[in-house]
Amino acid sequence: MVSWSNWSGRHSVRPEDVHFVRSEDDACGVTRDAQARGQSIRVAGSGHSHSPLVPGNGIIVDSSGLSGIKSHDPQTNRAWIWAGSKIYSLGRPLHDLGLALKNQGDIDRQALAGACATGTHGTGRQLQNLSAAVTGARIALASGELLECSATQNDKIWQASRLSLGSLGITTALEMQLCPAYKLIESGFNTEHDKLVPRIPELVAKHERFEFFWYPGTDQATVKIIDRTDVEARYPVDAEGSRVAWNYEVLPNHRPHFHTEMEYSVPAESGLNCFADIRQLLKRDFPDVVWPVEYRTVAADDVWLSMANGRGTVTISVHQDIKADETAYYQACEEIFLTYGGRPHWGKVNYLDGSQLATAHPDWQAWWAVRDEVDPDGLFLNSYLKSLQPDR
Repeated sequence: MVSWSNWSGRHSVRPEDVHFVRSEDDACGVTRDAQARGQSIRVAGSGHSHSPLVPGNGIIVDSSGLSGIKSHDPQTNRAWIWAGSKIYSLGRPLHDLGLALKNQGDIDRQALAGACATGTHGTGRQLQNLSAAVTGARIALASGELLECSATQNDKIWQASRLSLGSLGITTALEMQLCPAYKLIESGFNTEHDKLVPRIPELVAKHERFEFFWYPGTDQATVKIIDRTDVEARYPVDAEGSRVAWNYEVLPNHRPHFHTEMEYSVPAESGLNCFADIRQLLKRDFPDVVWPVEYRTVAADDVWLSMANGRGTVTISVHQDIKADETAYYQACEEIFLTYGGRPHWGKVNYLDGSQLATAHPDWQAWWAVRDEVDPDGLFLNSYLKSLQPDR
């Protein structure tokens, strides 16, 4: 019997089948066959989501066979990239073309399509998430048709596809807006919470990328700062915190410890107040939590289901060991996040229902209208997503 589980093992399922797609023809064939049989389809990237987006009782599609750079345009710095490409596998090939992702997340194990489908991001007040860089998509729809979309072709589907939750069809390739390859210099320091907080606005404004981890057990913080540089790269690449190398060699980090995570995005102007309330909550009600709280920034975009849609954002992430029950801790944090108008990260834990998510996302109804039009029978919905679906 086949099985599937996410990275941490928290979500697992025994579907009817796990199908490895290696061509667009096969992706279309899978959708036609599943539609005829009345089977659901969910597409798995690398399983790095903490939310139950993938588990389903029908077919789970693994698109890792669709990997690599399909084509690129040196005039526009855009490239078509196969959807199953792992982000770590793109660094060197893009670099050889003189190109790079504008930004990327803390880890690079995800499939590109999965990272875009959940709004994965790095840090930087003028840097957007990966979804905002999607300029085109090729999707095997429930009908078995292969559709290409962009801002000028099937534009409503393109808009919904930029952050799709894997619910429009099997994404086979994405066109990404890239930038010229660039080098980065990383630095950092450890400090006390009370010494760091007054400096945060200055550090955010001064540096291209800024983030910090606050450790509740010690009330200490570890600051990371990354800026562009023209100095010579240093090899072998140094440890995290002191690297000087190309973008794809500096931005990703090794995070081997199994954990759960909740992350909310709040308006940038509310970030420090929200963080202060989370800190007070931990000190008062959860003194045994030792996992850090992470603070980052993300630029505004116009992606319908993006956590940064229409507003500059501060993201605050809380973590807990996979062996612990995080429910009470995360629910208490979520109450605080919601008081600041927070939006949950699609790949992390949240406890919101569809009506609450509709309140958080102004384009919620528009996204669902497009999704339901291309997949009226809900072929690409699992039980979790069906629970969020608006009544029609």
